[in-house]
Amino acid sequence: MDGAGSLTRSLFRSLRPQADLKAAAVGAVVLLREWLQDKRQERLHAARAAAKIKAKAIVEREPPPRVVALIERYLPRRVGISMTVLLLIGSTGFGIVKGGHLQDFITAVSDARNALANSAGFRITSVVINGRKHLTQDEILAIGGVSGRSSLLFLDADAVRDKLKANPWIADATVLKLYPGQLMIELTERKAFALWQEAGRLSVIADDGAVLEPYVSRRFLSLPLVVGKGAESQARDFLALLARYPQVNSITKAAIFVGERRWNLRLKDGLDIRLPEQDVGNALAMLSKLDKEDRLFSRDIVAVDMRLPDRLVVQLSEDAAKAREELFKDKKKKKAGDAA
Repeated sequence: MDGAGSLTRSLFRSLRPQADLKAAAVGAVVLLREWLQDKRQERLHAARAAAKIKAKAIVEREPPPRVVALIERYLPRRVGISMTVLLLIGSTGFGIVKGGHLQDFITAVSDARNALANSAGFRITSVVINGRKHLTQDEILAIGGVSGRSSLLFLDADAVRDKLKANPWIADATVLKLYPGQLMIELTERKAFALWQEAGRLSVIADDGAVLEPYVSRRFLSLPLVVGKGAESQARDFLALLARYPQVNSITKAAIFVGERRWNLRLKDGLDIRLPEQDVGNALAMLSKLDKEDRLFSRDIVAVDMRLPDRLVVQLSEDAAKAREELFKDKKKKKAGDAA
């Protein structure tokens, strides 16, 4: 028993140094790991602190201007993005205008939206035009700016009406849009009233004096001719007065407005009638009476001057004047012979 106990105590005494070494090794490893973790944490904290200090240093080194700081403080968020977008849009618009492409841009946008509307069922499939006499349907649509690309949805009826009324042949117009695809236009056209000659140019005019077009077609040849500055605006009243005296009107080639005050008549045989500024109707009545009773217009004369209220002056033609002079000479010779 004592022997066994002694053996056991002897064995424990021999193993104790090994256990102490092992425990010391484990303890050293634990201490080393904790030291490394502490160092790692210290480096991490140091890095974070350095980053904060650096960021703070940058902000403090370059503080924003006061105006910018106020704008950032009081303006809503994303205002900068909005302003940038507006600046880009403005720059693009300026480039379009400066480069002379504004009309092309507007046309492209208009064509795009019309194409969308046409594809949605608002294509103009029927056009009804009432009241046209001089202009053709294609001419009317072209004047109004209506083309095959136009859609009824985006067609501006007031703009079409204004364009139509700007044409001298059209006195008034009504434009109606009947959805989904019919366009109706009611026109009141002016009528060709007379030919007006001024400064070497010959034009077709309406009764209100509006110039309809240059004279290029012989179908207007039968219209009365008025000549002179201001004649186009006075022609309706004067020609209406002249029509009351058919004996004069039927042989009149042209009515000439003189000095924007009074009228002369040029007859078809070249005879000039100089009418007074006042009482033109009485002068025309006198002319009709003289021609009816004395065949005035058939005589060998070149002008009749009616400008003086108390007399009528007749200018003979050159041949008639010579013949009259010869006649007077003969009469004088005859009287001299009788006296002898």
